[in-house]
Amino acid sequence: MSALPASTPPLLDIRGMHAGYGSIPVLRDINLSIAPGDLVALVGSNGAGKTTLMKAISGLIPVSQGEIRIRDQRTAGLNSADIVRLGVTQAPEGRRIFSGLSVEENLKLGAFARRGKTAGDVAHGLEEVYDYFPRLRERRRQLAGTMSGGEQQMCAIGRALMGKPSLLMIDELSLGLAPIIVESLLRILEEIHANGTTILLVEQDAGIALGFCRTAIVLETGSITYTGTASDLLSDEKLVRSYLG
Repeated sequence: MSALPASTPPLLDIRGMHAGYGSIPVLRDINLSIAPGDLVALVGSNGAGKTTLMKAISGLIPVSQGEIRIRDQRTAGLNSADIVRLGVTQAPEGRRIFSGLSVEENLKLGAFARRGKTAGDVAHGLEEVYDYFPRLRERRRQLAGTMSGGEQQMCAIGRALMGKPSLLMIDELSLGLAPIIVESLLRILEEIHANGTTILLVEQDAGIALGFCRTAIVLETGSITYTGTASDLLSDEKLVRSYLG
């Protein structure tokens, strides 16, 4: 992945991590680093463990072995709100917005874990989200559950941005969305990244993720089988057949 000066720790660093659900192992010996400012695609087939990896990073499931560090701070014993305060947020698979709340109420929930926030901070965060997603400004009083799938995905990403992340993780951006909507969302993510947010894009549709990101990680049945540039992976037919089918 991106080279870092010796004095600069990775934004996210995972070493020898094992995780799963109770006695069911899913992830085995995960090793990866994400540098500040990187744009990373995590790809793999359905059931490879991509969502489980995001849950482990976010503190939603425990790590049974190994460690996760965010800006060189170990996350062992921290809960999901603590992880948000360290600068890592996610837009989860399936959006998971609160359908009975308004768009703006959903967005404000994204700022809940921010330590020391003021009403002015929240208002400023809302304006930033609305600048990225003008449609949400138009729909801000509307019940979130009545919006289209693309608008709900905007709301989920906007809610994650309200946490002021250094690392924004997005799980299955394209799920259930028309290609033209996905293209629009990718253009907005490009702007978010250009403004200084590191992005980890988790996608089953490898073509979308690898065409957008610089760095590629391939996850197969709970283990990382490739780490390198997205362009190298896409340009090597043998690698594409081996890792992506």
